[in-house]
Amino acid sequence: MVAMTRWLNPDEQRTWRAYLAASRALMEKLDRELQRDAGMPHAYYEILVRLSEAPDRRLRMSDLADATGSSRSRLSHAAARLEASGWIRREDCPTDRRGQIAVLTDAGFATLAAAAPGHVEGVRRHLFDALSPAQVDQLHRISETMLDHLTEG
Repeated sequence: MVAMTRWLNPDEQRTWRAYLAASRALMEKLDRELQRDAGMPHAYYEILVRLSEAPDRRLRMSDLADATGSSRSRLSHAAARLEASGWIRREDCPTDRRGQIAVLTDAGFATLAAAAPGHVEGVRRHLFDALSPAQVDQLHRISETMLDHLTEG
């Protein structure tokens, strides 16, 4: 038995396309601003943030990949660039010979601390300032619902 395609109705199509365009435009804008102001793409900023929030500013590479939604190979490439900049270092995992741990260096933490105010201002200006408090609440609830649905089971 062939399932029938549940095509989007006109309202759903408009919503879908607006969501895609807005998400893409926001991330591109934030990425350009981080590149201009801090010399790093948003993906590198996200890695530094995740490490800064981790105990002792260290995470197993596989956990860091999961936390950033990155593939292992993409994270490895980014880590090599961040290591070359002196912002992180990689250490062998003491409990697993195949694993590595990424550690945020003091220089990486200082770079993140310098980049964060501008990035947060960009998020505020491009997202939250455009929304009413009620819309922020709606966006939060919608985002949580989507995340729960997409990560269940």
